Amino acid sequence: MILNHKKILYASLLSASLLTSSLSANTSEELVNSIIKLRGDVENLYTDIKENKQRYRSEMKSLSIQITDSEAQINRKSTAIKLAKNELEKIKTKIKETSSGNTEIKPLVLNALNLLEKSIKEGIPFMVDARVADLHKIKSDLNENLITNEKALALTWASYDDTIRVTKEIGLFKQPIEFKNKKVLAQIAKLGSIALFFSTPSNEVGFVIKENGEYSYKHITNPEDIKKIVALFDALQKQIRTGYFELPNALVLQGAN
Repeated sequence: MILNHKKILYASLLSASLLTSSLSANTSEELVNSIIKLRGDVENLYTDIKENKQRYRSEMKSLSIQITDSEAQINRKSTAIKLAKNELEKIKTKIKETSSGNTEIKPLVLNALNLLEKSIKEGIPFMVDARVADLHKIKSDLNENLITNEKALALTWASYDDTIRVTKEIGLFKQPIEFKNKKVLAQIAKLGSIALFFSTPSNEVGFVIKENGEYSYKHITNPEDIKKIVALFDALQKQIRTGYFELPNALVLQGAN
């Protein structure tokens, strides 16, 4: 019996030893696998860091080149501006010297421009802002010695010619108008300087009227009058500028009193 108990004890110790060895082997294998995985992760991170460093260096190099190029362009532009300013001063001086013999022309030109501006503002409201801006440009260039007195006179004469042309011109145009308390880009049918009809992008039509010295855009709602205005636009669209047209009473007076 004692011998059998010894055999049983020995077998139990052997089994425990084998189990311990098996557990130890599994733990070691898991540890090795974990270390291998961690090492792989570290290598991947190192590779990413290396790639990011290279990308960063490339971006910094590209930015540095761009900065250098921008600075060079700025320097070139600054130099060009300085040269242009110097050239402008020379031109101004030359113009002033050239015009010095005709100083009496300048006040006449300025007065003529002021009279023409007044006439345009009081006349039919056709491209008023653009036409007045052209006159202001002549006055500004003349006062700043950017053009000679003779050149200003020629431009003023051309502006008067253009104003006379406007009084005779019949056709379709586009311009911003004040309609229903807002600015809209309308199509304009201009009959010289006696009448001006309009058609908005929403197909509302009307004509210009002058009341108490001020122009306004009257909206037409009468179906018969609408047909008449639409027929006028259709005819002008087809380049028909002569013939008999029945229109609403839209005559306006032009010019200074």
